[in-house]
Amino acid sequence: MGMIEEDDPQRATRKFARQAMAAPLLSVEEEGRLARLWRDERDEDALHGLISAHIRLVVAKAARFRGYGLPPSDLVQEGNVGLMQAAMRFDPERGVRFSTYAAWWIRAAIQDYVLRNWSIVRTGSTAVQKTLFFSLRRLRAQIGDENTAESEICSRIAESLGAPLREVEAMSSRLSGPDRSLNAPVAADTESALQDLLADEGPTPDDEVLERHDGARRVKLVADALGALDPRERMIIENRRLGDEPLTLEALGTVLGVSKERVRQIEAKAMDKMRKTVMRAVGDPFEAGYV
Repeated sequence: MGMIEEDDPQRATRKFARQAMAAPLLSVEEEGRLARLWRDERDEDALHGLISAHIRLVVAKAARFRGYGLPPSDLVQEGNVGLMQAAMRFDPERGVRFSTYAAWWIRAAIQDYVLRNWSIVRTGSTAVQKTLFFSLRRLRAQIGDENTAESEICSRIAESLGAPLREVEAMSSRLSGPDRSLNAPVAADTESALQDLLADEGPTPDDEVLERHDGARRVKLVADALGALDPRERMIIENRRLGDEPLTLEALGTVLGVSKERVRQIEAKAMDKMRKTVMRAVGDPFEAGYV
Protein backbone atom coordinates (compact mmCIF):
# COMPACT_ATOMS: atom_id res chain seq x y z
CA MET A 1 0.00 0.00 0.00
CA GLY A 2 2.86 2.35 0.84
CA MET A 3 4.51 1.76 -2.55
CA ILE A 4 1.30 2.68 -4.36
CA GLU A 5 1.07 5.94 -2.39
CA GLU A 6 4.68 6.79 -3.20
CA ASP A 7 4.15 6.05 -6.89
CA ASP A 8 0.92 8.07 -7.14
CA PRO A 9 2.61 11.49 -7.70
CA GLN A 10 4.81 10.07 -10.45
CA ARG A 11 1.88 8.28 -12.05
CA ALA A 12 -0.22 11.44 -11.90
CA THR A 13 2.59 13.46 -13.45
CA ARG A 14 2.95 10.98 -16.33
CA LYS A 15 -0.82 11.03 -16.91
CA PHE A 16 -0.78 14.83 -16.88
CA ALA A 17 2.06 14.87 -19.40
CA ARG A 18 0.21 12.48 -21.74
CA GLN A 19 -2.91 14.63 -21.61
CA ALA A 20 -0.86 17.76 -22.26
CA MET A 21 0.78 16.24 -25.31
CA ALA A 22 -2.60 15.13 -26.65
CA ALA A 23 -4.06 18.65 -26.53
CA PRO A 24 -4.48 20.10 -30.06
CA LEU A 25 -2.16 22.89 -31.18
CA LEU A 26 -3.61 26.30 -31.97
CA SER A 27 -3.34 28.03 -35.29
CA VAL A 28 -2.07 31.60 -35.36
CA GLU A 29 -5.59 32.87 -35.96
CA GLU A 30 -7.17 30.82 -33.15
CA GLU A 31 -4.40 31.77 -30.74
CA GLY A 32 -4.93 35.46 -31.48
CA ARG A 33 -8.70 35.15 -31.11
CA LEU A 34 -8.44 33.48 -27.70
CA ALA A 35 -5.83 35.96 -26.50
CA ARG A 36 -8.00 38.93 -27.51
CA LEU A 37 -11.10 37.46 -25.88
CA TRP A 38 -9.19 37.08 -22.62
CA ARG A 39 -7.50 40.48 -22.82
CA ASP A 40 -10.57 42.47 -23.83
CA GLU A 41 -13.48 40.55 -22.27
CA ARG A 42 -11.79 38.47 -19.57
CA ASP A 43 -13.35 35.37 -21.11
CA GLU A 44 -12.21 32.51 -18.82
CA ASP A 45 -13.06 29.85 -21.42
CA ALA A 46 -10.68 31.60 -23.82
CA LEU A 47 -7.98 31.69 -21.12
CA HIS A 48 -8.47 27.99 -20.45
CA GLY A 49 -8.20 27.18 -24.15
CA LEU A 50 -5.01 29.24 -24.53
CA ILE A 51 -3.36 27.64 -21.50
CA SER A 52 -4.47 24.08 -22.23
CA ALA A 53 -2.88 24.17 -25.67
CA HIS A 54 0.48 25.17 -24.21
CA ILE A 55 0.79 22.92 -21.16
CA ARG A 56 2.97 20.65 -23.29
CA LEU A 57 5.49 23.52 -23.25
CA VAL A 58 5.50 23.40 -19.45
CA VAL A 59 6.12 19.64 -19.44
CA ALA A 60 9.00 20.01 -21.91
CA LYS A 61 10.62 22.84 -19.95
CA ALA A 62 10.23 21.03 -16.60
CA ALA A 63 11.94 17.94 -18.02
CA ARG A 64 15.12 19.98 -18.57
CA PHE A 65 15.45 20.55 -14.82
CA ARG A 66 15.10 16.94 -13.68
CA GLY A 67 18.81 16.75 -12.83
CA TYR A 68 18.42 18.94 -9.72
CA GLY A 69 16.76 16.18 -7.68
CA LEU A 70 13.41 17.95 -7.20
CA PRO A 71 10.01 16.27 -7.68
CA PRO A 72 8.90 16.42 -11.35
CA SER A 73 5.35 17.20 -10.25
CA ASP A 74 6.56 20.29 -8.40
CA LEU A 75 8.57 21.45 -11.41
CA VAL A 76 5.48 21.11 -13.61
CA GLN A 77 3.33 22.98 -11.09
CA GLU A 78 5.80 25.86 -10.94
CA GLY A 79 5.93 25.90 -14.73
CA ASN A 80 2.13 26.15 -14.78
CA VAL A 81 2.38 29.23 -12.57
CA GLY A 82 4.74 30.78 -15.12
CA LEU A 83 2.33 29.86 -17.94
CA MET A 84 -0.52 31.59 -16.11
CA GLN A 85 1.58 34.70 -15.60
CA ALA A 86 2.42 34.75 -19.29
CA ALA A 87 -1.26 34.46 -20.24
CA MET A 88 -2.16 37.33 -17.92
CA ARG A 89 0.39 39.63 -19.58
CA PHE A 90 0.35 38.49 -23.20
CA ASP A 91 -0.46 41.11 -25.84
CA PRO A 92 -1.42 39.50 -29.19
CA GLU A 93 -0.90 42.77 -31.04
CA ARG A 94 2.87 42.58 -30.64
CA GLY A 95 3.15 39.96 -33.38
CA VAL A 96 4.83 37.34 -31.17
CA ARG A 97 3.56 33.78 -30.78
CA PHE A 98 2.30 32.97 -27.33
CA SER A 99 4.61 29.95 -27.05
CA THR A 100 7.65 32.18 -27.58
CA TYR A 101 6.45 34.65 -24.97
CA ALA A 102 5.37 32.00 -22.46
CA ALA A 103 8.63 30.05 -22.67
CA TRP A 104 10.50 32.80 -20.81
CA TRP A 105 7.92 32.97 -18.00
CA ILE A 106 7.80 29.20 -17.62
CA ARG A 107 11.58 28.87 -17.47
CA ALA A 108 11.89 31.78 -15.01
CA ALA A 109 9.26 30.27 -12.67
CA ILE A 110 10.94 26.86 -12.67
CA GLN A 111 14.41 28.33 -12.18
CA ASP A 112 13.22 30.40 -9.24
CA TYR A 113 11.69 27.28 -7.67
CA VAL A 114 14.93 25.31 -8.17
CA LEU A 115 17.01 28.07 -6.61
CA ARG A 116 14.71 28.26 -3.59
CA ASN A 117 14.50 24.52 -2.98
CA TRP A 118 17.75 22.94 -4.20
CA SER A 119 19.43 23.81 -0.92
CA ILE A 120 18.36 25.12 2.48
CA VAL A 121 21.01 27.79 1.95
CA ARG A 122 20.21 30.60 -0.46
CA THR A 123 22.19 29.60 -3.55
CA GLY A 124 21.81 32.48 -5.96
CA SER A 125 20.50 36.01 -5.42
CA THR A 126 22.33 38.03 -8.09
CA ALA A 127 22.10 37.64 -11.86
CA VAL A 128 25.69 36.36 -12.00
CA GLN A 129 25.05 33.73 -9.31
CA LYS A 130 21.89 32.50 -11.06
CA THR A 131 23.72 32.20 -14.38
CA LEU A 132 26.53 30.27 -12.72
CA PHE A 133 24.15 27.94 -10.90
CA PHE A 134 22.43 26.82 -14.09
CA SER A 135 25.49 26.92 -16.37
CA LEU A 136 28.42 25.80 -14.25
CA ARG A 137 28.06 22.03 -14.65
CA ARG A 138 27.59 22.26 -18.41
CA LEU A 139 30.57 24.58 -18.80
CA ARG A 140 32.76 22.39 -16.60
CA ALA A 141 31.98 19.41 -18.83
CA GLN A 142 32.82 21.43 -21.93
CA ILE A 143 35.98 23.08 -20.65
CA GLY A 144 37.75 20.62 -18.38
CA ASP A 145 38.54 16.96 -17.96
CA GLU A 146 40.02 14.89 -15.15
CA ASN A 147 43.51 16.19 -15.93
CA THR A 148 42.56 19.88 -15.84
CA ALA A 149 43.32 21.75 -12.64
CA GLU A 150 40.33 23.14 -10.75
CA SER A 151 41.81 26.65 -10.74
CA GLU A 152 42.21 26.60 -14.52
CA ILE A 153 38.63 25.41 -15.03
CA CYS A 154 37.28 28.21 -12.83
CA SER A 155 39.43 30.79 -14.60
CA ARG A 156 38.22 29.71 -18.03
CA ILE A 157 34.59 29.68 -16.93
CA ALA A 158 34.95 33.16 -15.44
CA GLU A 159 36.47 34.38 -18.69
CA SER A 160 33.78 32.79 -20.88
CA LEU A 161 30.92 34.24 -18.80
CA GLY A 162 32.58 37.55 -17.97
CA ALA A 163 32.01 36.79 -14.28
CA PRO A 164 34.32 37.51 -11.33
CA LEU A 165 36.60 34.57 -10.57
CA ARG A 166 35.67 34.62 -6.87
CA GLU A 167 31.98 34.18 -7.81
CA VAL A 168 32.82 31.15 -9.97
CA GLU A 169 34.94 29.59 -7.21
CA ALA A 170 32.24 30.21 -4.60
CA MET A 171 29.48 28.66 -6.73
CA SER A 172 31.70 25.71 -7.63
CA SER A 173 32.19 25.07 -3.92
CA ARG A 174 28.45 25.27 -3.23
CA LEU A 175 27.62 22.79 -5.98
CA SER A 176 30.38 20.35 -5.01
CA GLY A 177 28.31 18.49 -2.43
CA PRO A 178 24.87 18.21 -0.80
CA ASP A 179 23.73 19.98 2.35
CA ARG A 180 24.89 18.37 5.58
CA SER A 181 23.50 18.93 9.04
CA LEU A 182 25.92 20.24 11.67
CA ASN A 183 24.40 17.65 13.99
CA ALA A 184 25.48 14.81 11.69
CA PRO A 185 28.27 12.59 13.07
CA VAL A 186 31.77 13.07 11.71
CA ALA A 187 32.05 9.33 11.09
CA ALA A 188 29.95 6.23 11.61
CA ASP A 189 31.98 5.01 14.59
CA THR A 190 32.01 8.25 16.59
CA GLU A 191 29.54 10.41 18.49
CA SER A 192 31.34 13.65 17.56
CA ALA A 193 29.21 15.95 15.40
CA LEU A 194 30.37 18.33 12.68
CA GLN A 195 29.45 21.29 14.87
CA ASP A 196 32.06 20.11 17.39
CA LEU A 197 34.77 20.94 14.85
CA LEU A 198 33.66 24.55 14.33
CA ALA A 199 36.10 27.07 15.73
CA ASP A 200 34.70 29.64 18.13
CA GLU A 201 35.68 33.02 16.70
CA GLY A 202 34.58 34.90 19.81
CA PRO A 203 36.94 36.11 22.52
CA THR A 204 38.45 33.55 24.88
CA PRO A 205 37.61 33.67 28.60
CA ASP A 206 41.07 35.14 29.22
CA ASP A 207 40.44 37.90 26.66
CA GLU A 208 37.06 38.73 28.22
CA VAL A 209 38.55 39.01 31.71
CA LEU A 210 41.40 41.14 30.40
CA GLU A 211 39.04 43.44 28.50
CA ARG A 212 36.82 43.93 31.56
CA HIS A 213 39.85 44.68 33.74
CA ASP A 214 41.37 47.12 31.25
CA GLY A 215 38.00 48.74 30.58
CA ALA A 216 37.42 49.38 34.26
CA ARG A 217 40.96 50.77 34.56
CA ARG A 218 40.40 53.16 31.65
CA VAL A 219 37.12 54.39 33.13
CA LYS A 220 38.84 55.14 36.44
CA LEU A 221 41.69 56.99 34.72
CA VAL A 222 39.24 59.20 32.80
CA ALA A 223 37.22 59.87 35.96
CA ASP A 224 40.36 60.86 37.88
CA ALA A 225 41.48 63.11 35.01
CA LEU A 226 38.07 64.84 34.92
CA GLY A 227 38.31 65.31 38.69
CA ALA A 228 41.45 67.40 38.19
CA LEU A 229 39.52 70.02 36.15
CA ASP A 230 37.67 73.06 37.42
CA PRO A 231 33.89 73.20 36.79
CA ARG A 232 34.15 75.27 33.59
CA GLU A 233 36.85 73.06 32.09
CA ARG A 234 34.91 69.93 32.96
CA MET A 235 31.72 71.33 31.44
CA ILE A 236 33.53 72.08 28.18
CA ILE A 237 35.21 68.65 28.00
CA GLU A 238 31.98 66.81 28.76
CA ASN A 239 30.06 68.69 26.07
CA ARG A 240 32.86 68.66 23.49
CA ARG A 241 34.37 65.19 24.01
CA LEU A 242 32.02 62.94 25.96
CA GLY A 243 28.54 63.79 24.66
CA ASP A 244 26.66 61.83 21.98
CA GLU A 245 26.17 65.09 20.06
CA PRO A 246 29.16 67.36 20.79
CA LEU A 247 28.40 71.06 21.01
CA THR A 248 30.22 73.54 18.82
CA LEU A 249 32.70 76.04 20.17
CA GLU A 250 30.28 78.81 19.26
CA ALA A 251 27.38 77.20 21.15
CA LEU A 252 29.48 76.71 24.28
CA GLY A 253 30.78 80.28 24.00
CA THR A 254 27.20 81.56 24.01
CA VAL A 255 26.38 79.51 27.12
CA LEU A 256 29.56 80.65 28.96
CA GLY A 257 29.45 84.24 27.71
CA VAL A 258 32.88 84.07 26.04
CA SER A 259 34.17 83.90 22.47
CA LYS A 260 34.53 80.56 20.66
CA GLU A 261 38.30 81.17 20.53
CA ARG A 262 38.36 81.41 24.31
CA VAL A 263 36.41 78.13 24.53
CA ARG A 264 39.00 76.50 22.26
CA GLN A 265 41.83 77.72 24.50
CA ILE A 266 40.13 76.42 27.66
CA GLU A 267 39.48 73.06 25.97
CA ALA A 268 43.13 72.73 24.93
CA LYS A 269 44.30 73.60 28.45
CA ALA A 270 41.87 71.08 29.98
CA MET A 271 42.99 68.31 27.64
CA ASP A 272 46.62 68.98 28.52
CA LYS A 273 45.76 68.89 32.24
CA MET A 274 43.96 65.56 31.84
CA ARG A 275 46.85 64.11 29.85
CA LYS A 276 49.32 65.00 32.61
CA THR A 277 47.04 63.50 35.27
CA VAL A 278 46.89 60.19 33.40
CA MET A 279 50.63 60.12 32.76
CA ARG A 280 51.35 60.68 36.44
CA ALA A 281 49.20 57.65 37.21
CA VAL A 282 50.46 55.17 34.61
CA GLY A 283 53.29 56.76 32.70
CA ASP A 284 52.93 57.16 28.93
CA PRO A 285 49.36 55.86 28.22
CA PHE A 286 50.27 54.78 24.71
CA GLU A 287 53.09 52.58 25.96
CA ALA A 288 50.93 51.25 28.79
CA GLY A 289 48.19 50.32 26.31
CA TYR A 290 45.38 52.30 27.90
CA VAL A 291 44.68 54.46 24.82
